Amino acid sequence: MSKQALVLIDLQNDYFPGGKFTLVGTDAAADKAAKLLAAFRAQKAPVVHVRHESTEPNPGFFAPGSPGAEINAKVKNQGNEPVITKNQINAFQGTDLKRVLDAQGITDLVIVGAMSHMCVDGATRAAVDFGYGTTVIHDACATLDVEFNGVKVPAAQVHASFMRGIADGYCAVMSADEFLAEHKTG
Repeated sequence: MSKQALVLIDLQNDYFPGGKFTLVGTDAAADKAAKLLAAFRAQKAPVVHVRHESTEPNPGFFAPGSPGAEINAKVKNQGNEPVITKNQINAFQGTDLKRVLDAQGITDLVIVGAMSHMCVDGATRAAVDFGYGTTVIHDACATLDVEFNGVKVPAAQVHASFMRGIADGYCAVMSADEFLAEHKTG
């Protein structure tokens, strides 16, 4: 029998308006993540929060102990919901995330958070490689405009490219409303 957990990745204050590394659409993504979080909590289903702390000297964002490194109030952990602190892109690398999930008998993950093309992508691919049934909620994820080799790519295109990449046979990708309707948790 499958057991599903919601994993919220890096929805931290520095990624929100007024933070040190604001993403495009973070507030809207967090609103969708909060809707999922409320549904999981109502069902008493497992929830795991992941937050990043920089190990760089004088980091530009996610400095340990700073308000910017804290989980945003919209999706703040409550009660005994575990919080995994990571220092790498992949939330499984160098953390207890897999141990925490396995200890609860988790077989399936629902992933939301930031950034779509970095930590969400890294954790999603690792989760699939570890054998977890994985769903990414595309409208509960955010990213930013990027540039590569002189080519500027708007956040919406970055996000769409990475969602398409993981949806092509890697894992399920759907909206928060689709997920809640399908799983009758909302």
